Amino acid sequence: MIDSKITKTEQIYLPNVSRETLIELEDYSQSILNTNRKINLISSSTEKSINSRHIYDSAQTVDFIDKNDIKVCTDLGSGAGLPSIVLGILMKPKKRGFKLIFYEKSYHKSNFLKEMTKKFKLEAEIYQKNIFEEKNLVTDVIICRAFKPLPVIFDIATNNFKDFKYIVMFLGKSGKKILKDVSRKWKFDLEEMKSLTSEESSVVKISNLKNRYE
Repeated sequence: MIDSKITKTEQIYLPNVSRETLIELEDYSQSILNTNRKINLISSSTEKSINSRHIYDSAQTVDFIDKNDIKVCTDLGSGAGLPSIVLGILMKPKKRGFKLIFYEKSYHKSNFLKEMTKKFKLEAEIYQKNIFEEKNLVTDVIICRAFKPLPVIFDIATNNFKDFKYIVMFLGKSGKKILKDVSRKWKFDLEEMKSLTSEESSVVKISNLKNRYE
């Protein structure tokens, strides 16, 4: 449980997570709020609910990441580092050598990511680059939160990555329609998890992605 110094009204329950890890998550949460006064990392309307809206929301994806064959996670349009800084903090005591790769175009946000990965001693590479201009990338998991629509993510995965195991994404209330629409062009295996923070949302794992027309 995080007894947040930031928002006393909310409490987050993360089972099987050490006190040290929870302290680091709270520290990260506070760092976002402090930096948000200078650069726009999260919407100001979500500051008071940062733990449930952002930290807990990100933490739920660990079920897709905490696997024996997953060693590298690439975060697209990383922004404040949600969800991957959270994942890195959660995975640190679980798996030695777990690596995060971030692609973020903004100079200031990239610097924030460098500060956070250094602060929490995460194995990471931060690229201040446009992901659309990169080629032949290799990772185990592609993950993104509030970055681009699903069809665009599929294009990036197949055009800019040479190899990946699967994609993890957050979908909102129109998620089912979006999945149905993209299935006209794409074949894929789907694993869906109901969001723990929103009744209308879900987290999906996409694997074996192939263009139907290639």
